[in-house]
Amino acid sequence: MARKRASKPTTTEDTTTTTTTTITKEEILTNNKETKHPQETNNDQPIAPPKKGFIFKLSLLLIAPYFYLLFFHYQIQHDLIKSILINAGLSLVGFFLTVKMIPVASKYVLRRNLFGYDINKKGTPQGTVKVPESLGIVVAVVFMVLTIVFQFFTFAPDSNWLVEYNAALASICFMTLLGFIDDVLDVPWRVKLVLPSIAALPLLMAYAGHTTIIIPKPLIPYVGLKVLDLGFIYKIYMWFLAIFCTNCINIHAGLNGLEVGQTVVIASAILIHNVMQIGASSDPEYQQAHAFSVYLVQPLLATSMALLSYNWYPSSVFVGDTYTYFAGMTMAVVGILGHFSETLLIFFLAQVLNFLLSVPQLFGFRHCPRHRLPRFDPQTGLLTGTDDGTLVNFYLRLFGRKSENSLCVHLLLVQVIYLC
Repeated sequence: MARKRASKPTTTEDTTTTTTTTITKEEILTNNKETKHPQETNNDQPIAPPKKGFIFKLSLLLIAPYFYLLFFHYQIQHDLIKSILINAGLSLVGFFLTVKMIPVASKYVLRRNLFGYDINKKGTPQGTVKVPESLGIVVAVVFMVLTIVFQFFTFAPDSNWLVEYNAALASICFMTLLGFIDDVLDVPWRVKLVLPSIAALPLLMAYAGHTTIIIPKPLIPYVGLKVLDLGFIYKIYMWFLAIFCTNCINIHAGLNGLEVGQTVVIASAILIHNVMQIGASSDPEYQQAHAFSVYLVQPLLATSMALLSYNWYPSSVFVGDTYTYFAGMTMAVVGILGHFSETLLIFFLAQVLNFLLSVPQLFGFRHCPRHRLPRFDPQTGLLTGTDDGTLVNFYLRLFGRKSENSLCVHLLLVQVIYLC
């Protein structure tokens, strides 16, 4: 996305008489209004309305299995069900609030010249439209408000979980701030890889869970143990996991709806995994760990759905690094504090593949352009894969040219297949 900066306005000094000066200033004010009015009108034009029908169908497809398992398949304690439903109700409020706030925030970011052009539509009328950027900040703000308010309904002031819950929110908030700074300052790729390591510190300091791994059965005779305690090494693994999850959403991007779409798919899988673990276990502490994960993922899914209604093809807003960092850190937090960090890595298999394809360019072994996007043909409206190491380009090289919308759907279906 090409970002345009506004030049500073020039000033005019008057060297005429007092009477002439008054008239000149009035003329200057009038001329300024006449010249600025078209620009302000252009920036204040409303964005395209949300794609409500698409979001409704997608919600039924992704959330129906989760609610079936929650209410019909498993017998879950009433207290847990109550807390999950309160959280779901707040999440629903967050969905509608985000839908309402995005158009308002779009006007403000356009006035501050924080916009981009859709490179995958270059050469068409849509490629000349100013698209408001960094709208992930709306999702992050609504998410933070919801999760803070939810504490009042669930956690006692002396709850042990409250410490980890607030540490999780601190890491998410810290990463959102760094993401927004990245959107404004446009920091280099190598710096982006380091930012999550700072934001993950509150999470690691508050972690009080297990540091063990289960040895696969074929390896037990060689290791001599069924469970291995890694101690401090396990925390280093979690640190790297937080860095990876935060960056992998940002790297696997470049298509309308892809960043938010993959987050929605993974978040839905996390919800289903959590409710299955709660229903299959009788250990209250284990159940609470997975319920803790649900409390953060439901607001993430609801607010992301609202953003997707604007970001799906053709996108009327860009999410920015603010959203990708926020979403990645949130999912890293729920995996670590929900005590299923190993399973979380399986949910990110598509992102792992994309990262492996990107390693030569990210670490300087090959030239890394600013935008590692496929090549767009304005005559046919199709995308062609380039030699850049991304899953988007690899998929196009493997299966041939596709439209942007079709390619995004295919990649999200690949994500679903990996999760299954």
